Amino acid sequence: MEEKLNNRHALVLSKEYPQANFTWIISLIVTLIFLANSFSWKTGELKTFVFALFIVYFATTLFQMFIVWRMRKDLLGYGEIRKGTRRLGYVQFVSLSVGNIFAAAFAFNLINKRKTPEYTFAVYMFLTQLFVIAISAMNIFKPYVTDTFVVAMAILLVIAIFYLAVLIIVAKSVSEQSAPKSIGIIAAIVLISALSGNVFALLLGWSLLLKSRSNDRSRIMKWNSMWEKITRNSMAILGMFFIILMLAISVMSRFTFDYDFAVENDYGNILQTPSLAYPFGTDNFGRDVFSRIVFGARISLLVGFASTIIPAIIGGFLGGIAGYYSNRTDNLIMRLLDVLYAIPGILLAIAIIAAFGANTVNLIIALSVGSIPTYARTMRANVLMVSNYDFVDSARALGTSDLSIIFKQVVPNSLAPMIVKSTLTIGGAVIATSSLSYLGLGVEPHIPEWGNILRVGSTYLESHSYLAIFPGLAIILLVLSFNFLGDGLRDALDPRLD
Repeated sequence: MEEKLNNRHALVLSKEYPQANFTWIISLIVTLIFLANSFSWKTGELKTFVFALFIVYFATTLFQMFIVWRMRKDLLGYGEIRKGTRRLGYVQFVSLSVGNIFAAAFAFNLINKRKTPEYTFAVYMFLTQLFVIAISAMNIFKPYVTDTFVVAMAILLVIAIFYLAVLIIVAKSVSEQSAPKSIGIIAAIVLISALSGNVFALLLGWSLLLKSRSNDRSRIMKWNSMWEKITRNSMAILGMFFIILMLAISVMSRFTFDYDFAVENDYGNILQTPSLAYPFGTDNFGRDVFSRIVFGARISLLVGFASTIIPAIIGGFLGGIAGYYSNRTDNLIMRLLDVLYAIPGILLAIAIIAAFGANTVNLIIALSVGSIPTYARTMRANVLMVSNYDFVDSARALGTSDLSIIFKQVVPNSLAPMIVKSTLTIGGAVIATSSLSYLGLGVEPHIPEWGNILRVGSTYLESHSYLAIFPGLAIILLVLSFNFLGDGLRDALDPRLD
């Protein structure tokens, strides 16, 4: 009886079992979406390619459900997941061939019993590279490709092979609990490869470098503790994966995509339905929607990050000064910001763009100005709390200058809520960017941006709905990804959840 209770306790405490259930549920939802779109309800025809995807996804989902059943049986019967069940993860790797990221990521987690942040970084670094290659490879079916396509694809393949080797090395070092002698060289090469936009490579390289050269164990433990909390959150890590994938595609599209397909009119291919040559179809000017969405990710990410970083810096500086100094300084700064806060952000953005014109720089400025008060309020509240801590009083007693105390003691200890807020508000900036572009007040109409693409597609909702569905899904997925990542960061950086 006691053994059964212990085994049931092991099932409840298992971190992998909830991830397994999450994987098959999400995979089943995607499978049903493919099923719903495998038939043309107007003509009654079967879409062979989509139906084939449904069959494969259905098979991987059933196999995932079988893995969940085996895991439950092992946990209830033996109190742990047995090696035979973990080996099923190797079979689930087949899901990579159809882009089932949920099942593939879980397969990597299943095969390795002991998981560290470095192993998770290595897994998603490799998966990101594979998806970049797969998305870029779709250009093979177009009439022509960019001049740098072959060289860029060869480099991407070499990097993917290197990432696979690094993944194997990291997995082996995790199982043996020993770091290879050449860890410093590996970390340096991985860091250099992050120039391709794969931020997972940057995180892995930094983590390996930190462990190889830092003697501060508390620093390493703090780093590991934070990322272990984030990587345990399936939604947060998948959101992070999609954001980094969009960033990597935005960087590499310069070399693997032809910009002419996104901006040049092709009147011989107007309103083409989705096909291998045009995966998302073409618009009313014959422009490839797939290429336009890929290039549009650059602007969405650029405006989203820039219009978050700028107000975070300015608002953080003003909030830090207001929270640290006397009531007079506090009242002066905060009352001026209250005036700005009283103006609705979207109306202020429209007014700025109407006055100075619609372009990317003005759009960033317009979205940044309205966000300054919210960041200032957040930083002020944190500074007011941190300023009363003992280490700040000690710094004052030692004669440290106010500016040194603010920027070396108070602000660094007040950054965690600002980081979480920034991550959560980037999604809002992406929506605002697309909304203004949809209204014709964002970037120039001819530039591929998700709001511009959605505006064109909205006029063809009845006849060619895919023109609005695909950019709409891109906006939804990116915003959800930032929100999921923000939630994960909030849980990881909240000291009350330790």
